[in-house]
Amino acid sequence: MSVEPESQSQSMRALLRLRQLLLAGEYATGTRMSELPLVERLGVSRTPVRMALAILEHEGLLESLPTGGYAVRSFTRADVDDAIELRGILEGTAARFAAERGAMPQQIAAMHAINDELDGVVHRADYESFERYVDLNERLHATLLDAAGSPVLRRTLAGIVSLPFASPSAFVLAEAELPESREILVIAQYQHRELVRAIERREGARAERIGREHARLASRNLDVVLDHREVLESIPGAALVALPEAAAGETA
Repeated sequence: MSVEPESQSQSMRALLRLRQLLLAGEYATGTRMSELPLVERLGVSRTPVRMALAILEHEGLLESLPTGGYAVRSFTRADVDDAIELRGILEGTAARFAAERGAMPQQIAAMHAINDELDGVVHRADYESFERYVDLNERLHATLLDAAGSPVLRRTLAGIVSLPFASPSAFVLAEAELPESREILVIAQYQHRELVRAIERREGARAERIGREHARLASRNLDVVLDHREVLESIPGAALVALPEAAAGETA
């Protein structure tokens, strides 16, 4: 009876650790992911490694090879923009669902409370405040998804936000270092407020529009950090994205 939970624990540990290693750039794009070295590095048996590789291929961080096995995938700027656009479509749909289907009062109250806390940190420039913002931002987006009440949408969105630069908090810690990005963060918080108000008033079309525009701020942030290569390279997933070298010196 104890074997199955232990097996699930090993599989989850392998998946989370391998995803972390990929996003940290521990494996160069195109690298073939051999099972035995991964077994040794991750400290699990071959079965959890195989499961992790299959899941990461499904998520898009790995690609299957014609000869069998998997290799680390490379992403283009177009891939990133597409992922951000798709996140906006899905989060906009989640907002519309929450508005039209009627989010529960406790969910709306929770989103208002999170926004109140976000208001207290969004104008501060210390790194601890940005770490707090990441946590609150993720809680807000998770509560919005709960309010949508769609398991299908949840599963689809999970696949998108696992890609480089596509998650709602992808650029937040970079914003701690760049004044231009901090200005975008203030806009994002204004959108948070308006999004919750639209859901509360059951304005589905408006909630959807705000949700889409909110996601597109990530593309604006990418334009900003392209002028600061040292900041860009600190963002998880950056090593997997093939961006033109010339872009680092251009003005967004």
